[in-house]
Amino acid sequence: MATLFFGMNQSLDGYVDHMRIGPPSSKLFRHFIEQTNSLAGSLYGRHLYELMHYWDDDQPGWGTAEHEFAAAWRKAPKWVVSRTLDSVGPNATLLGQDFEGEVRRLKAEIDGEIEIGGPNLARSLTELGLIDEYRIYLHPEVLGEGTPFFAAARPPLRLAGSEQIDDNVMRLSYVPA
Repeated sequence: MATLFFGMNQSLDGYVDHMRIGPPSSKLFRHFIEQTNSLAGSLYGRHLYELMHYWDDDQPGWGTAEHEFAAAWRKAPKWVVSRTLDSVGPNATLLGQDFEGEVRRLKAEIDGEIEIGGPNLARSLTELGLIDEYRIYLHPEVLGEGTPFFAAARPPLRLAGSEQIDDNVMRLSYVPA
């Protein structure tokens, strides 16, 4: 049975915004490369999938780490939840209308970790009780506005672990209480 986790970079005041938080340090990026290499797959909402789709094609100026991340991202199966997309890229599957049933099937049939991408998708999965873990990569930034990590009320959570990833970023892991 798969473990579904929702993890994103977050400001101290609770917002996720990759443009304003900035690029990850080399140590944090290495962490994400290793995590992505170990995934059983990723489940994305349309917005984050379109952003991550960037990694499907090599880009000028990439270094070794970017090529490693792209290779890890490309090999992991991806499932995309969208009402507007008609097709998705390589190694990705567009989920149908029975969103809940398809996610429950993935969770039951796949072994390993499946990453959840996008606060709105995470909100829907939280409401269905399907997220097993929340991973907050806490950055020392205060944004004052943006997209919140938790897009709606969440169930009571219990701290399951913490880890300092680099000089500035802590990963906080929470599970439903």
